[in-house]
Amino acid sequence: MVYKFRVILDAEEDIFRDIAILAEDTLEDLHNAIFNSFGFDGMEVASFYTCDETWNQEDEISMFDTGDVPGEQKIMSDYQLSDILDEQNTKIIYVYDFINMWTFLVELAAVEEQIVGNTYPETIFSHGEMPDEAIEKNFEADMHDDIYGEFEDDLDEDDLDMFEGDDSFEDYGFEENWN
Repeated sequence: MVYKFRVILDAEEDIFRDIAILAEDTLEDLHNAIFNSFGFDGMEVASFYTCDETWNQEDEISMFDTGDVPGEQKIMSDYQLSDILDEQNTKIIYVYDFINMWTFLVELAAVEEQIVGNTYPETIFSHGEMPDEAIEKNFEADMHDDIYGEFEDDLDEDDLDMFEGDDSFEDYGFEENWN
């Protein structure tokens, strides 16, 4: 079977590529197809992220095993596309170059029969020109108006004055450990 993906750059302009790739190819093969179709040199690190139907990021699938125990973490080359994507699970996020954070929304648009004589993966449609720079991402927690949240203790500098001149604290003589 052939998976046809629409790969959309997260940008102001409509920039996307449609890619046909075999269902038994790996996420690494899809990674290669994406960076080639968008004109990257492939020299940067990238990751896929599973996500829900509303593009909320879930688990990372990286290019390399970065876990504490070698071989414990599954990587792109360990996953066939059909292992994680099908008619019910159609979305995945792709991030290329963690300095510039080129972010792509990758959606399975169709599953079709393989056409004899076609070479896969293949870019079957291209729309839009790549910008010179990725859009800036803001990764901020929603802090509301209260930046301390539940940890606010209602103390300020004046409240700490109550400890000034108080000799009731025992000196354990740890100063010699700091020399």
